[in-house]
Amino acid sequence: MSGYAVGKHAFGFCDRCSFRYPLHDLRYEMDNDARNGLRVCDECYDPEQPQEDLNKLQITDPQALLAPRPDVSRDDSLRLFAWNPVGNQDATSIIKVKLGIVSAT
Repeated sequence: MSGYAVGKHAFGFCDRCSFRYPLHDLRYEMDNDARNGLRVCDECYDPEQPQEDLNKLQITDPQALLAPRPDVSRDDSLRLFAWNPVGNQDATSIIKVKLGIVSAT
């Protein structure tokens, strides 16, 4: 015969509110997915918050590029298509900005 009560005769006390409950109604509290030794009732049970699990996520934000290439489209980005400020017939004028001076070629 075992030394522990089983079935309907087993009762326990909540470690938070100290009320008496059937032992099977008490739940173990968890900290970092491990039991912390407290058995509490459903009213006192405090589940783990997802915000406390941030150390389990891999948080990396690499800034460097693996194989960077030079920007060769800079001249193309300065080209304005169908730009006709004063009757210019050239539909593809290139604008170059240097030291605050705008020149059209």
